[in-house]
Amino acid sequence: MICLICKSTKRGYFMVKMTEKQIDHDLFHRVKDDDMKAFNELVDRYRDRLMNVIGRMVNSREEAEDIVQETFLRVYQHRDSFDFKHCFSTWLYTIALNLARNELRKRKKYKFFDIFDMQNKEVETAVDPEIPSNLGPVLQEAIGTLPEKYKTAFLLRDVEEMSYEDIARIISVPLGTVKSRVNRARSILRDKLKPRMEERNALSKGTLLPVNLL
Repeated sequence: MICLICKSTKRGYFMVKMTEKQIDHDLFHRVKDDDMKAFNELVDRYRDRLMNVIGRMVNSREEAEDIVQETFLRVYQHRDSFDFKHCFSTWLYTIALNLARNELRKRKKYKFFDIFDMQNKEVETAVDPEIPSNLGPVLQEAIGTLPEKYKTAFLLRDVEEMSYEDIARIISVPLGTVKSRVNRARSILRDKLKPRMEERNALSKGTLLPVNLL
């Protein structure tokens, strides 16, 4: 994506074409100089997008907000370690997804202790249904049932519309594995949503699942 940015010089102002990567790098150079205004601009650029993905990963708005907040905290704390050879967004999503996966692993451990150490009585955890979403409730529910590795690939590709290459870097798997996981996720969702999709014209296997389908 190309954006027009107004730059000032001694001779006045002029418009410069900048990519999203360049904009992020320009802001982050300022962040490394402790410019909090630039940091807040980065937060504003990515907060909702992170909530969109992490909210669906952990299926809890409150926990997603905590994870997103922790993500930006770590970004600032480790700002001097960022390598400008890479995309800021890739680094950011890597941090956020690692935190989300840690949270999901904690849940599994907690559930294990509930089952085996608490007289077989699971403690029910309240889940906030008000996840920010443009997805219909049926599709949202179906995404929630995907295994974590398929869910992550699907959300990054078909919801965030990231390239396969960027996703491969974020989740640290080969490019072919990313494509395989995305296709598998789409296949699972098609099977689950087949009755509804038949009502609204079945999807072609070669196209992205429209997230506003339902």
